[in-house]
Amino acid sequence: MGDDVDEVEMDGGGGGRSKKLPVVIIMLVLLLLGGAAAAYFTGLLQPVIDMLTGGGEHDQTEEVISESAIEEAPGVPENVGFVDLPEILVNLNAGGGKQSYLKIRVSLEVADQAMLPQIEQMMPRIVDNFQVYLRELRPEDLAGSEGMFRLREELLIRVSAAAKPAKINDVLFKEMLVQ
Repeated sequence: MGDDVDEVEMDGGGGGRSKKLPVVIIMLVLLLLGGAAAAYFTGLLQPVIDMLTGGGEHDQTEEVISESAIEEAPGVPENVGFVDLPEILVNLNAGGGKQSYLKIRVSLEVADQAMLPQIEQMMPRIVDNFQVYLRELRPEDLAGSEGMFRLREELLIRVSAAAKPAKINDVLFKEMLVQ
């Protein structure tokens, strides 16, 4: 009778192990597949794939092509010129009796250096357009990167109109202080 009890205990313990084994195997397979997928998507598996498929030589030619394409890519034109505007200090439209000031220094990127003397002649008109626009701004209009982007776009529109026929590529901020 004592032997029967031992057999029952062994059968019950072995059954639990046999149920856990497939779960452990499935978990290990999922873990390996997840690791392989992570290695593939992060690029860690790419050298192994290239070695197996023989694609390593192809990648080197792509690198050479991409480097030459970068060298030939259009960048800043060689004939570009820059004009510094004088420092502009204006009081902002703060409302409510509180005084706010804007101090700004900008440079203009001119498409052709031959137009620099023409831009210099138009400088009073450009500064006047800037001051008229800047005086109507509120301090909250200049807040954050979005405010800076809008300010750049508005100043570019105004300077392009004032400096016609000269082509102005960009307005570059050198200094900007809101107090």
